[in-house]
Amino acid sequence: MPVWLNVILEIVKLTIPALIVFATAYYMLNALLKRQSEAQMLELKQKQSETTLPIKLTAYERLSLFCERIAMHNLVLRQRQPGMSAEQLRLSMLLSIQQELEHNITQQVYVSHELWQIIKVARDHHVRIINEVYDELEEKATAEVYSNKLLDTMRALPGSSLDKAQLAIKKEASIYL
Repeated sequence: MPVWLNVILEIVKLTIPALIVFATAYYMLNALLKRQSEAQMLELKQKQSETTLPIKLTAYERLSLFCERIAMHNLVLRQRQPGMSAEQLRLSMLLSIQQELEHNITQQVYVSHELWQIIKVARDHHVRIINEVYDELEEKATAEVYSNKLLDTMRALPGSSLDKAQLAIKKEASIYL
């Protein structure tokens, strides 16, 4: 057998086991690194969840409180003062709704876009009712007449938009509980 064939045969004898060892080591190391990476990602997600979950739940609580505070009966109780005109009460209620929204506007970051839209629609619905009932009043109407008409109008509606918003808040919050 020629010398060069013996050299090639020896190289092949050494190379094949070396390639097998290399492939095995590469596969095992790659699998180990992948598992470590997944474990680190899981740990990071858990830490993030521990941080964001309380913030999200607080956001749901605050939006629920927002809905309660702008509910017509609560607005009327908080804003109506003795001797107040219907126009003064209307402006006071609209200002209160706007302030409540401004106070809670950042909560939209922590809730779904759909939930935030539901809350905005509920708020807009209440503002529209406040304005429509006011437009139906006589020019010099008192706050008492106005508030009674507002509450009667709300009672006559089949389902409050704020009740729907509250239900949507509870439904979305229940995902995290």
